[in-house]
Amino acid sequence: MGGVARKETKEMDLNLYGSVAERCLSRRGFLRGVGLGGLAAVGMSLAACGSSSSTETTSSSASTSGGAVTGGTLNVSLPSSPKYLDPIKYTGTYEGQVIFCVCNNLVQYSMDLSKIVPELATDWTISDDGITYTFNLRSDVKFQKGQYQDGRAFVADDVKYALERSATQSSMNRLSMLDHVDVVSDTQVKCVLKSAAASFLTALTDAGNVIVPQEEVEGWGDAFGDHLVGTGPFTLESFAQDQQSTLVRNDTYYGDKPYLDGVNWKVVTDMTQANSGLQTGELDMATSLTGEAVQLIRQNSELTLNQTPGLHIAYVYFNQVNGPTANQDVRKAILMAINRDDVVKGVYQYGEAESACAPLPKGSWGYTDEAESEVPEYDPTAAKALLTSAGYGDGMTLTLYISNTTARVTMATILQQQLKENLNIDLDVHPADWGTFSANAASGIADMYGMSWTWYPDPYFFLNKLFSSSEVGALGNGAGFNHADVDDLLNKALAVTDQDERAKYYKEALKLIVTYDPMFVYATEYVNTGMTPSVQGYTDRSDGEVKIVNAEVNVWKKA
Repeated sequence: MGGVARKETKEMDLNLYGSVAERCLSRRGFLRGVGLGGLAAVGMSLAACGSSSSTETTSSSASTSGGAVTGGTLNVSLPSSPKYLDPIKYTGTYEGQVIFCVCNNLVQYSMDLSKIVPELATDWTISDDGITYTFNLRSDVKFQKGQYQDGRAFVADDVKYALERSATQSSMNRLSMLDHVDVVSDTQVKCVLKSAAASFLTALTDAGNVIVPQEEVEGWGDAFGDHLVGTGPFTLESFAQDQQSTLVRNDTYYGDKPYLDGVNWKVVTDMTQANSGLQTGELDMATSLTGEAVQLIRQNSELTLNQTPGLHIAYVYFNQVNGPTANQDVRKAILMAINRDDVVKGVYQYGEAESACAPLPKGSWGYTDEAESEVPEYDPTAAKALLTSAGYGDGMTLTLYISNTTARVTMATILQQQLKENLNIDLDVHPADWGTFSANAASGIADMYGMSWTWYPDPYFFLNKLFSSSEVGALGNGAGFNHADVDDLLNKALAVTDQDERAKYYKEALKLIVTYDPMFVYATEYVNTGMTPSVQGYTDRSDGEVKIVNAEVNVWKKA
């Protein structure tokens, strides 16, 4: 889900990334692309703190002519356990990190999120009406060997199968704009949309829209995610939920050979343990860091901390359909009873985030400061009077569902205290692993659910996914937000391709959404990544995606 000064390592044949990237869009396609992927660059900065030589060694290592070392396994922590590695089932960035290592998309974002570039597609054009996208495909790609196919060639039929599967079965409606895919030849497809959708190319970059082989999906059935097969640089060797996803180099990968022998994605929910893992060498990288671990790593001259402003919001969504929070006066009273500054200072004591109040990150080109004036200010006295007039003067009990990360638990504790003190509301908190939480949040059973959302600069992936009535019942809009006037603006933004015009619609939609008091937004978190000095060639992204090998990066470990 989501996104920076970069260090870039070009590692793919210029036939794919250089010359093709330059010619991948016709003039017509390029002009449409400006409105499709948020091709306006998001200027971010990366701060790194102290590093020194590493005591960790890599296995079977050998230096390359460019100075990189071949060999070794990268051990990377995730703060919560992936549950679904099947692309149509995945719901969070934890799963996406693994999926992106194993699978490829037709297209992807460049590392600085400034443009959409080829991956399995080599180039594409867009029809004048914005309905049909024609993609030419690579002819040198093979799937990894699996139980039901022996590493066969990737062809256009695979694109049709995978994208139509996502369009009809995705748990988060990630490709709802796609009507069907026509196969023209083994190396060309036409994607036909239901109507013009200016976010289609960006949607294709999502982990939910990677290309997978039909034989493996149908052979494994519901267990496919545990045996994920794709065309990416690494093969899934094993998946142990709540423990580790073990990946090994895919020797048939079409791009430059990965330097690493493999990648282990380790579940480390405790930030203190993640810090300790870096110090002992059990971990090479720790992702999505929060809490004191950020400060400890910052102060440790033997480690490196990367902090990148994220395309991210942290929030608590109120149930719009059932229970007391279906009443807007109740929602407004809760908003007025929470001191946002106290929440941010309490949750992010070590500079892991900055305060925010609107449901779109400032790094998105659809953001407007005017929306902030519509957010209720902290006023517990007025909040109490409003709650009393709504019929809840004696207070009530509300449920809050969260994932079991330290940041969310801390946030919930602060809300418990403030709502009890200011409104006599007892907050019944339900922490759970990501898979359990996301299912509960999408189901609509929670009075409130707290999480974060990170994606791309295109506001579609925030405002449409969180507030469109078409997303009710998906994780983004598990609260049941449904307003025709908002839908109208969001639909108009999808129907045009000029980014400036789209931005006008999204800014109006943002201001309107805030007037309904749908959620308590409190922060934009940084992308905080801790590393040992052995990690080389890595670049943070503001959408939080961890890219180990692609057209711009090829991470390696220093001996």
